[in-house]
Amino acid sequence: MLTTTALTPTAARAQLPALVDLLRDAVESGASIGFMMPFNQGLAEKFWADMIADAEANRRILLAAYDDDRLVGTAQLALAERENSRHRAEVQKVLVHTRARRRGIALMLMEALEAAAQAAARTLLVLDTCAGSDAEYLYQRCGYTAAGRIPNYALFPDGAPCTTVLYYKQLELRDGAR
Repeated sequence: MLTTTALTPTAARAQLPALVDLLRDAVESGASIGFMMPFNQGLAEKFWADMIADAEANRRILLAAYDDDRLVGTAQLALAERENSRHRAEVQKVLVHTRARRRGIALMLMEALEAAAQAAARTLLVLDTCAGSDAEYLYQRCGYTAAGRIPNYALFPDGAPCTTVLYYKQLELRDGAR
């Protein structure tokens, strides 16, 4: 059974090997998510330690997707902190393990991220992704609007450049949002 849930810092620490494996799988399958080949386990562990620290400080919301008990995906919402931008958040690192793709998990994570954003009174979501990627089509399907393209903005893990597309989506607040 597929489920999504908020990943508490304690739960994230307990899932650290699975989170590192998920990151490794994404990098090795060519995702431009900030890491280069060859994959560095130590950098991945530090990355997750930093993300967990951000979650503990209420600067980030971590979500996880499970197939029964097995972690198969994750997504993050980085909460803008400046006084004039507390209405927005950035969607980051929507990852689904290659063995679990094409089952609607990324869409489930995006829906959960949007609900978490609304609960945190965030009405504007922004993100960036590589042009032409599967992720770009996911974000379009989820109703995100392209705001612009930047050529050669990021690199794929093999060093090839990718054009990045910036997206945004306006959300309505739900009843009970703080």
